[in-house]
Amino acid sequence: MIVGTRGSELALTQTNYIRKCIFDLTNEEVETEIIKTTGDKITTSQLYNMDSKGLFTKELDRAVLEEEVDFAVHSLKDVPTELDSNLEIVAVPIRESPNEVLVSNYSWEELPKGASLGTSSLRREAFCNMYEKNLVLKPIRGNIGTRVEKVLNGEVDGTIMAEAGLNRLGLKDCIKTRFSLEYFTPPAGQGALAIISRKDSDVKETLRKLNHFESESEVLAEKTVLEELGIGCQWPLGSIARVKNDELELYSILLTQTGDILYKNRIKGSVSEAENLGKELAKEMKEYI
Repeated sequence: MIVGTRGSELALTQTNYIRKCIFDLTNEEVETEIIKTTGDKITTSQLYNMDSKGLFTKELDRAVLEEEVDFAVHSLKDVPTELDSNLEIVAVPIRESPNEVLVSNYSWEELPKGASLGTSSLRREAFCNMYEKNLVLKPIRGNIGTRVEKVLNGEVDGTIMAEAGLNRLGLKDCIKTRFSLEYFTPPAGQGALAIISRKDSDVKETLRKLNHFESESEVLAEKTVLEELGIGCQWPLGSIARVKNDELELYSILLTQTGDILYKNRIKGSVSEAENLGKELAKEMKEYI
């Protein structure tokens, strides 16, 4: 088998984790093919000012379609809600933490007025504005190590990141504040991986064994909200679903860029209703877009 992946440290770490899982299951070694994506080539623009659909995934998906690789490993939050009709997400392995964290020498409460915070996320910008922290928001791009380094060398006073990436790279010590899922609601799919293959692939059955049903259900509910709304990172939207005792709870919040709350709601149902819960919540939210 051959897996396609981006070349960043995080992407390779995630892919190597999947390779190990497959080896433990089948005793088969998986080769790695590194593929550069459009998102990797663009380092100067705010993502929400661009057409970001498939920015970090489309070249990998093309390689899967053309059978240059057998499957691809993505951060699920980067996967567009509409895949090519010949592709499918065959597995969502057990999810890492979906929480947002602050990387800084200051805690969130200690950040002084006028402190600089690096972010290229409209959602994170909106949450900062909602909490009236009076921060100076600066664009920041680059992989996880680059963004952490910009904090450590004083280029910015802090940045907000996904806890999952820091955990996977062994950088937990860089975390100063861990936000609750409701205080700083993450984007749909954060912390989860998506294994994508062709629908007619011979390796689908093997890959499907890596699926974690509860994680798959959570991200299905979250991604359904996005799919029904037809929006991407151009809207400050946070969505998080959690499974507990065979019940799924879905929470979503929609903000303006300046931090006003347009809509927020929490709904619950059985895990088997994940997609319908996402549709129900999105239907209500549509009135505010």
